[in-house]
Amino acid sequence: MTPTLLSSLTTSAVGGPAGKFVEAGTEAEIIDAVRSADAAGEQVLIVGGGSNLLVSDDGFPGTVIRIASQGFAVNAEDSCGGVAVVVQAGHNWDNLVEHAVRHAWSGIEALSGIPGSTGATPVQNVGAYGADVSQTIAAVRTWDRERNAVQTFTNSELKFGYRDSILKQTTVNGSPRYVVLTVEFQLPLGRMSAPVRYAELARSLGVEAGQRAYANDVRREVLRLRASKGMVWDAADRDTYSTGSFFTNPIVAADVADKLPESAPRYPAGQDGLVKLSAAWLIDQAGFGKGFGLEPDGVAGGRASLSTKHTLAVSNRGSASAADMVAVAREVRAGVERRFGISLHPEPLLIGLEL
Repeated sequence: MTPTLLSSLTTSAVGGPAGKFVEAGTEAEIIDAVRSADAAGEQVLIVGGGSNLLVSDDGFPGTVIRIASQGFAVNAEDSCGGVAVVVQAGHNWDNLVEHAVRHAWSGIEALSGIPGSTGATPVQNVGAYGADVSQTIAAVRTWDRERNAVQTFTNSELKFGYRDSILKQTTVNGSPRYVVLTVEFQLPLGRMSAPVRYAELARSLGVEAGQRAYANDVRREVLRLRASKGMVWDAADRDTYSTGSFFTNPIVAADVADKLPESAPRYPAGQDGLVKLSAAWLIDQAGFGKGFGLEPDGVAGGRASLSTKHTLAVSNRGSASAADMVAVAREVRAGVERRFGISLHPEPLLIGLEL
């Protein structure tokens, strides 16, 4: 039997064979697959939409479990409390956002176009354009592999931070302690969006930062902006064969930020004395422009490069290996550290790989 290649399960289209592959389409199948692998002492890798994974060319020696559960259920809907919707972990994220906007469920419209499954969103506290899922998640139901029991986390128990949560903190080498089964969102009812916090998005909508706009207008503009940066999956666009943003925006002490030129973007980090910087700006200013690596004599022989639309994504140009993707990222990270003394950290999970 031909082994399943991780390259067929990930948006970067790289990654070697799975030792064993299981597709789990229901909550019961997810729990059974995880329990069976754990009982056999096998390593476990959980895959949803595959948009946040970069897996070694050697593959993964244990069991790869693809979460394929679908659908969502409305538990409550009223004008005061809004809508409580429970979503299966394998359900496509953007499908949920589109449904929410069409049915006047507000709050997640700025997260349009993000690839992957809903179950992955609380792990990374997925965010974009001034919003993240911690603002709307009410609870996450998981399978606790240590206790062999279902564990439900409320929003406060998830310990959300910038691209972080208790779910991520307890994941080791792509193997989570808590396997997400369902995610419950609490969304206000209304045609208007949540306050638009991101300056670029506000400008494109013609509103002031902090104001609201029609949610369907927000969705349209976010999809347009993301597509212009190669951040909406398109089989015909090699720039989108990536893990999205490869590096998180660094959070540094104020005195570190003060050493940068005045033109360097700075954002509140939500913690006293800390400043969030733009990884894309640092990369560009360190000399790595859009398309870096495309040259045949480049670090990856032109097989992998920074996106030609955005300096934060590392793209598979058609024949890249995982080693090629990492080579480009490694060169960029080293260059930023040389230029600014700031170390960038990868956003995707690196499986069998190191920067």
